[in-house]
Amino acid sequence: MKRRSFILLLGGAAAPWPLAARAQQAMPVMGFLSTGSPDALANLVAAFRKGLNETGYFEGQNVTIEYRFAHNQFDRLQELTADLVRRRVAVIVSVGGTQSTLAAKSATTKIPIVFGFGGDPVQLGVVASLNRPGGNVTGVTTIGGELAAKRLGLLHELRPKAALFAVLVDARSPMTESTIRDLQAAAAAIGRQIEILVASTNRDIDTAFASLVQNRADALLVNPEPLFRDRRIQLLTLAARHAVPAIYPTRDYAEAGGLMSYGANFADIVRQTGIYAGRVLKGEKPADMPVLQATKFEFVINLQTAKSLGIEIPPSLLATADEVIE
Repeated sequence: MKRRSFILLLGGAAAPWPLAARAQQAMPVMGFLSTGSPDALANLVAAFRKGLNETGYFEGQNVTIEYRFAHNQFDRLQELTADLVRRRVAVIVSVGGTQSTLAAKSATTKIPIVFGFGGDPVQLGVVASLNRPGGNVTGVTTIGGELAAKRLGLLHELRPKAALFAVLVDARSPMTESTIRDLQAAAAAIGRQIEILVASTNRDIDTAFASLVQNRADALLVNPEPLFRDRRIQLLTLAARHAVPAIYPTRDYAEAGGLMSYGANFADIVRQTGIYAGRVLKGEKPADMPVLQATKFEFVINLQTAKSLGIEIPPSLLATADEVIE
């Protein structure tokens, strides 16, 4: 009798083992693709995980995440994306630049792709429309053309007598040409000129600032680019060294010592990307998930930096700021 009980016990204990093995094998694998570097994107990765957690997915518990960072070497994106496709990930999440999304879209029409970037996904051909993306791609965007013109307007309000504004861009970005057109139109509307400074490497940033100083630009507008986010300390240091008032695309620049910033809270955009990725894992189809657009934009002023530059911030700007760092 004891022998029979022992055999039954063994049978009952053995039954869950293959089930557990199957559960482990069934854990979905997600690809996280970015043009930037892990250090510069640490807060965004944390925001992504937070959004994923809100849908019930926790890294290492019921989902595995394969991270791929291009370190601003855009020619590596195709290789990195191909690797994720070979691994048959359940979804590819693309943040930190339009280039990674375009690379993912060109690599697969079957694996769902969820993006988070500042470009116009319809203009770029990423989705058919915002409300009905179609295909295998959806995500979250700021559609940043109007934001560039807004930043220029804020610089003009800060420096109403300025004749020349410099604009720092990365020519490798697919949105650069349209952004420049928007800024040229905005500058013409206020009777001012802009100088386009192009930087695609760390050394280019130094060269751009040398040109800015030589041409006596009155202020600087930094366009949102993965390279500039990675090199924001370099940018802030050069702006301080040359006493150049500048406006940046996201609040982390102002928090690190930049004079002003205006743009969407990108950490929240990436959090929403995590939520969308979780919904895709639960079975929703990107084709039926409308592209979300940022609705809240933050204007941040760093008064400490203003004092160090000897700049008095107009009361009108202080009154409209969402946050003033003192």
